[in-house]
Amino acid sequence: MNKIFRSKAPLRIGLAGGGTDVSPYSDIYGGAILNATVSLFAHAAIEPTNDGRLTFHAADIDIKESFDVANTAPLTDQLNLLKGVYNRIQKDFGFECSGLRLTTFVDAPPGSGLGTSSTLVVAIIGAFVEMLNLPLGEYDIARYAYDIERKDLGLAGGKQDQYAATFGGVNYMEFMKDDKTIVNPLRIKRRILHELENNIVLFYTDTSRESAQIITEQVKNVNNNNQESIDAMHHLKEQAVMMKEALLRGELDKLGTILDYGFEQKRKMAKNISNSLIESIYASAKSAGATGGKISGAGGGGFMLFYCPHNSRYEVIRALSQYGGKSISFQFIEYGLTTWNTKITPR
Repeated sequence: MNKIFRSKAPLRIGLAGGGTDVSPYSDIYGGAILNATVSLFAHAAIEPTNDGRLTFHAADIDIKESFDVANTAPLTDQLNLLKGVYNRIQKDFGFECSGLRLTTFVDAPPGSGLGTSSTLVVAIIGAFVEMLNLPLGEYDIARYAYDIERKDLGLAGGKQDQYAATFGGVNYMEFMKDDKTIVNPLRIKRRILHELENNIVLFYTDTSRESAQIITEQVKNVNNNNQESIDAMHHLKEQAVMMKEALLRGELDKLGTILDYGFEQKRKMAKNISNSLIESIYASAKSAGATGGKISGAGGGGFMLFYCPHNSRYEVIRALSQYGGKSISFQFIEYGLTTWNTKITPR
């Protein structure tokens, strides 16, 4: 009997402070984010084989590549997240390999703003940790994922997603120079989380976006000392503190106003964060009863979320149906990266 080594890591919704986890802002001024993991996951499975092949398969987008076994898989235009993790694990931990199949699946589309890429990297690392019994704790895994994505693969982005996926739950995160990160889990009463689930509408705009372009402009604005952009990030950092206090006190009626304040500031960080479709969706949601909302992730498309108090969620969902996207049900998840293995019959 062979074994298959599995993992899953939860995607996240950002509630406040988005963008302040991106260098160089976080290095110079310090960043703060409040996010929560939800019941959408990135999945990874490693099946050792004896066929002398490395097979990488992203099952959600149905792309597969296969190579002869080597310590380094060639990076191309696709599946680089899968190959990048394999390459780094081989470089740092060097394991004997007569062949393997790495299969992944993500419950949300790429570019959706829920941290899919970074969460996938965490999940893949988790499967290797399970297979090789690697001595990596939660902070180690999150930092390792950050290094692979940002440094090895040269992909632009922030730091929150790797830590959210690894730790799970509702977290207030602080980001400092030298890539130092502190994750502060918030103990939110379950009844408050139930009400929050009820009052948040998570809407997929049926568009994806290239977050790297937006983040590159954001980085440029900080490097060029663009004061409007920097001030907006300062205000978003303050927003994370406001959101944390409101949640801990159970003052949910303040959340819409806090989100609305953040949406106003987020627009000032980079020019492509919002667009006419996003503005129209936002206005329709507010007209139907939402008190505030935000773009999930870097901006430009993907998911949006709205705070809809009382029973206004149903009117908001109805109002947004005209845009051709869809509202997604979710629950908050209190756990992060999970790994396990099981015996299987060889193929």
